[in-house]
Amino acid sequence: MAAQFGRRLCKGAATTAVAAVAVAALSASQAPGVNDHGRQAAADATPSPEASASDRSATGNSPYYTDLPPLKSPNPSPSTGPGPGGTSPTESGIPATVLDAYKKAESALRDAKPGCNLPWQLLAAIGRVESGQARGGQVRADGTTIKPILGPQLDGNGFALIKDTDDGAYDGNSSYDQAVGPMQFIPSTWAWASRDGNGDGKQDPNNIYDAALAAGHYLCRNNWDLSQQGDLDRAILSYNNSREYLNLVMRWLEYYRKGAHEVPDGTGTLPGNRSDDGAGAGPAPTTPGTTIPGHSTPKPGPKPEKPEKPTKPGGGATAPKPPTSPPATPPGTPSTPPTTPPTPTDTVHHLEDAGTAKLTAMAGHAFDRRISTRAETVAGKAVAKVRVRFTIVGDTDTTFTGGESVATVATNSSGVAVAPALRAGEKTGSVTIRATVVGRAVPGLDYKATVTERAADALARTGEAALACAPGGKFADPIEVKATYKGAVADGVAATATLVKSPDDPAANDKGPYFKDADGKPVRTLTGLKTDAKGLLKLPELYADDTAGTFLLRITTAGGATLTVELTVAAVAETSSPSPSASPSA
Repeated sequence: MAAQFGRRLCKGAATTAVAAVAVAALSASQAPGVNDHGRQAAADATPSPEASASDRSATGNSPYYTDLPPLKSPNPSPSTGPGPGGTSPTESGIPATVLDAYKKAESALRDAKPGCNLPWQLLAAIGRVESGQARGGQVRADGTTIKPILGPQLDGNGFALIKDTDDGAYDGNSSYDQAVGPMQFIPSTWAWASRDGNGDGKQDPNNIYDAALAAGHYLCRNNWDLSQQGDLDRAILSYNNSREYLNLVMRWLEYYRKGAHEVPDGTGTLPGNRSDDGAGAGPAPTTPGTTIPGHSTPKPGPKPEKPEKPTKPGGGATAPKPPTSPPATPPGTPSTPPTTPPTPTDTVHHLEDAGTAKLTAMAGHAFDRRISTRAETVAGKAVAKVRVRFTIVGDTDTTFTGGESVATVATNSSGVAVAPALRAGEKTGSVTIRATVVGRAVPGLDYKATVTERAADALARTGEAALACAPGGKFADPIEVKATYKGAVADGVAATATLVKSPDDPAANDKGPYFKDADGKPVRTLTGLKTDAKGLLKLPELYADDTAGTFLLRITTAGGATLTVELTVAAVAETSSPSPSASPSA
C-alpha cells in the first residue's frame, strides 16, 4: 500500500526524533509570512466572526491530512523511484479528473460570482488536505469516487458532536454525521451548499465535480473577495475553523500556485498523517535524551518528601499528625459527575416572528422588509447568542443579498435574529423562507414572500411629432415610449400594443393601421413586448390600409400603465394650378 500511494511518515520510536526535526525545519521554511504580494501572513489570522458563525464549518471541523508540501529547490533533482503506475511521485501532480473538476469550478464561479476571484489552486489545496485529491484520483470517468470517502463519526469523542441530520442518506450513519466525499462536506452543510457540477441532474457529495463546485460556492459566500487576504482567511477558516488548518491550506495553495501538472487518475500520492492520529499535528513526540530545535525540555519537578516514620510513645521522633480535614468524599459515597451548564441553544424551546411585515417585491428588485425571528424559552423569555439559519426553500431564484439561499445569523441581546435582505428573482409567485435553530431540534418557522411581475405605472412618448400617413402607405417614424414605476425606470416590463376600435371599445380594429407579422401579414395586436434596461419600448413599423380616418393605438403594461396614441390616415392635399387668363377679345 505504501509503495502504491507514495510516501508515508515513519512512526517508529527510533526515528521519531529525526522526523520531528525534519518537520520542524520544513515548517520553519514554509511558515506563512508576508508573501511576494505583500499580503498579511495567514499565521496571524484569527477565526473571524463570519467563520465562527458558520454552521460548524463545511466539514464539521473533521480531521484532515496534515502532511506539508515538500521543499522545492531551484533545480529539483529527478525522482529517486517510481510512483504509482510508474509515474513520478511528485506532490505537484494532480489526478486528471480531479484537476479538471477544480478548473471547471473556477470557470463557473468566474461567471457566477466574478467578484470572488476564486483560484482553482485553493480548491486543490483544500482537496489535498481533506482527501488527498480523492485518494490519489480514485474516481470514475464521471468524477464519482470508486469507494465512498467518509470521515469518522462526529460523536463528540475527540471530535465535534453532530447528531445525524440526513437519516444516514449520505454517510450511512443514522446516529451521527460524518464528513462525506473528496471535499468532506457534512450532510447538514451539503443539504444547502450542494451543486451539480457535471450536469447529470444529481448533486452527489461523492462526485468531485459536484463537490468542487459546491466548495467554490461555499468559499465565495458572504461577498468574500478571495484576492484579499482577510477574506481568504475567513473563507478557509469557515471550511474548518482551525488556525493549523488555515496555515496548512495556505502552504498548499502557495505550493500549487508555483506549479502543478496533471497525472493519470489513480496515480496520485496519498498523504500519510492525519490530525486525529497525532502523527503530523502539533509538537512531535520526543524520545528520552532528545531535544527538538525551538522546543525546551521541561525540567523535572522536586522529588516528593518521604513520610515520617511513627515511633513508640516516649521516643525522640514526632508522631504522625492527624489529618487536618476529613476527605472530600467519605468512603463508600458514590461520586456525582459534574454537570455541564446548558448553552443558550439548549434553552431554546421555539421560534417566534419578531414583527416581520408583509414581504412583497417586484421581480428583479430588493424586498424593502427583512425577516426578524426571536428565539424563546418555554416561558417565552428571549434567548441571545443563538444561531438561526434562514433557508430559502422550493423552486425559486429569489436569494439573499450576495446570491445565497442560506444565511446564518446570531440572535442579539433581545433574542432577535434579522435575516439578510432578500432579492426577488424573475420567477413570480410565493416563496418560503424557513427559520431554524442551528444545533437544536425545534420546529422551524416559515415565512411567505411574494414575487410579483415587473410593472409600470406610467407611460409616455419620447417624441412629439404627429403620426400620420397616406392610405396604403407607411408611417414615417416608429413609435417609442418610456415606462416608469414610482418615477424610476421600469425595465423588463411586459407590454401589449393594440389598434383598438374606439376609446371605449378595447377590441382590436379590423381596418386602418396595422403591424406586420413574420410572414408579412397584417396584425393589429402585439403581445410579448418588454421594455429594455432604460425602460424604453420601440414598436415595429406601422402601415396603413386604404381606409382614411383617425385611429387609436393603445399600449398597456403590467401594473396598469396605459397610453393611447392617435394616428391619422389621410390623402395628401393636392394644390390646383391657376388656369391661364383668357386672352383679350378683339
